[in-house]
Amino acid sequence: MSEKTPIGKTKGQGWEIGVRKTFPVGTGRLWDALTTQPGLGYWLGTGVDADFKKGDIYETQEGTTGDIRSFEAGSLIRLTWQPKDMDSPSTLQLRVLPTKTGSTLSIHHEKLKDGEQREAMRQYWQMVISQFERLLDI
Repeated sequence: MSEKTPIGKTKGQGWEIGVRKTFPVGTGRLWDALTTQPGLGYWLGTGVDADFKKGDIYETQEGTTGDIRSFEAGSLIRLTWQPKDMDSPSTLQLRVLPTKTGSTLSIHHEKLKDGEQREAMRQYWQMVISQFERLLDI
């Protein structure tokens, strides 16, 4: 009899969490909020701009570092993400997806250390989503 894998634990990418929210705005407005300040500061930090290209390396004023793995303007940012208080980098993917009622912000975070970090990041990303609700005046 095999042990049941805990929720959020994967075979290849460690622990992961996904958070998403649909906003009653177009994809362009949501993308702009995500990639300009203050929205960029909510999830990535300050002191960088989002004129990303695959392979770019970044460091925020807060000390978060990483490199861009994929970038598709208007829809996708995938990067390594290591705030200064994290022991090792994780992988973060943000997508803006069109829906019938607006657009969805999807945040997927993988290569987390354990279930405790997964829960902390779930709460963190939910707080980020709340900040975007206020920014978009929803």
